[in-house]
Amino acid sequence: MNGAATILETQLVRFVMLIRSTPSLRAYQRDTDDRQVAVAAEVLARRNGMSPDDPEPQVAAAALLALWPVQFRALRKHLNLVRTPEELHDVVSADVQRAARLIDTGLNSLTPGPLGR
Repeated sequence: MNGAATILETQLVRFVMLIRSTPSLRAYQRDTDDRQVAVAAEVLARRNGMSPDDPEPQVAAAALLALWPVQFRALRKHLNLVRTPEELHDVVSADVQRAARLIDTGLNSLTPGPLGR
């Protein structure tokens, strides 16, 4: 797996560098991120009887979607350190789960504000 992992890591780095160095790709990525947060906030708000414009679903949506870059960085970090796809899955999942635990308490407290909305 190390030869294939090296090729994959090289491709991932090139892809990230392409996005970072191209203003239109960076803008497109930001717009996509904003749309994903908006959709996630709508779903969270609907499930909790809130408005998508309330701060709770906005923050919760942003926190949940912040796990994607954590996963990407964990993949890059561990790619050459493991020997099988299963091991890679396990270590990347462990990093994402560690990050998710950091936001778990806040997400579990997702309730309408004190004004009883």
